[in-house]
Amino acid sequence: MEDGRDEHTGGPPAGGAGTDPATEAFVGHRNLLFTVAYEMLGSAADAEDVLQETWLRWSGVDLASVRDRRAYLVRITTRQALNRLRTLGRRKESYVGSWLPAPLLTTPDVAEDVELADSVSTAMMLVLETLAPTERAVFVLREVFALEYDEIAQAVDRKPAAVRQIAHRARAHVAARRPRGHVSSADSRKALDAFRQAVETGDLQSLLDVLAPDVVLLGDGGGVKQAVLRPIVGADKVARLLAAGPGRIPTGSSFRFAQVNGCPALLLRVDGALDTVLTVRVEDGLVTGLYAVRNPEKLSHMRRETTLSR
Repeated sequence: MEDGRDEHTGGPPAGGAGTDPATEAFVGHRNLLFTVAYEMLGSAADAEDVLQETWLRWSGVDLASVRDRRAYLVRITTRQALNRLRTLGRRKESYVGSWLPAPLLTTPDVAEDVELADSVSTAMMLVLETLAPTERAVFVLREVFALEYDEIAQAVDRKPAAVRQIAHRARAHVAARRPRGHVSSADSRKALDAFRQAVETGDLQSLLDVLAPDVVLLGDGGGVKQAVLRPIVGADKVARLLAAGPGRIPTGSSFRFAQVNGCPALLLRVDGALDTVLTVRVEDGLVTGLYAVRNPEKLSHMRRETTLSR
């Protein structure tokens, strides 16, 4: 935990006695709505904006005409997220270097929900990036939040039969690209710890021992902080970069473990300030993916824990 817990800022503040039904429903589902938006966008700031837009629309709805408030709120959130996702796509085209999802310092209960933790892991979020906007929405709503096809159809403005086809196509796409099998937090932590020790000592062989032969390193500096501009592929290249190249750990720095996006991660601090959030993809005890976020704008949600829910 960095500085305590954080409730999302989108929409109205949590109310007490006398809160009107619309506000009560929105606040009650706020964490769910944020999670939906974040999984669709990969950006905490944009997810919060979507929540604000959702609240503005929800506050004008006649509640007497709403049969299922949770489903209705998810529908509004999905539509707003889809609109923003298309805008983000254009923004990413001019992004400097690799684009990585904004990391979230998550509460311990996220890691306990294996499916939720897997769905918001950096590796999985990057897989979701390869889906078309509607495919991503359908996959997230069906596979993560278990919405019925009829509900999803209303959210994405498609017929239920079309949604079933989109879901089938998206599942096949994700299955071909997602990490193989579930890796426990203990195994991820063990691999991360071995990686940390190797990096701190600059021991090239120890780094090679923990990296998979086809490991991929992605860095996101957003054009503001130095980071690798293209994926670095292969254990030898990645190890040499981290041990002796420009990727080596600067003096006055320290690592600490944290739960990021529901998974073990390393926070690198330089002179006490958060510099890099490092998450990994682990398979068969070896690190197959290294994801280093340095863009300061994307680190703003690392000051406090974020609550995610399904």
